[in-house]
Amino acid sequence: MKRTLLIGKETHDVEILRRDGETTLSWDGTAEAVDILEVGSGNWSVIMGHKSVDVRLDGLKHSDPDIQGFRATLFDATYEFALQDPRKALLAAASGAAASGGPLTAPMPGKVVKLLVNEGDPVSEGQPLLIMEAMKMQNELRATSAGRVSKITVQEGATVETGGTLMILVAPEAD
Repeated sequence: MKRTLLIGKETHDVEILRRDGETTLSWDGTAEAVDILEVGSGNWSVIMGHKSVDVRLDGLKHSDPDIQGFRATLFDATYEFALQDPRKALLAAASGAAASGGPLTAPMPGKVVKLLVNEGDPVSEGQPLLIMEAMKMQNELRATSAGRVSKITVQEGATVETGGTLMILVAPEAD
């Protein structure tokens, strides 16, 4: 299970793999064997190397429904963090860059299923721009602020690579 860990403004790539009775935690590409055992409702025992930590984990509501919020209590300290599917983070980044003016790029390899705007169209905040299929899921890329579609660089049915330009948006003040 790959996730993006959000702690304040910091982001880290984390993945927990369970295979053949062994658990490995990967943090920003560095993997370490761990033993994780739930000892009570919301209470966990975590052993990494020669260190053992008891963790109390509580769920928190997050303003974004795609992000899971948590509060972890270890020893005397409490930490709040959130986990996000990294594909959602890529989609948000692609939409955000385009909405402020500039290229809307493909957050992952996939196929353009449907263009929802035309060149010259004004777009409003939250407006769907196109639908892209990736990993058998349809993803709707939306504008995060108002602007205008300056140029569309793909056609429906086109296969695109990660980072490929899909369309160019200009901010309203650029008109």
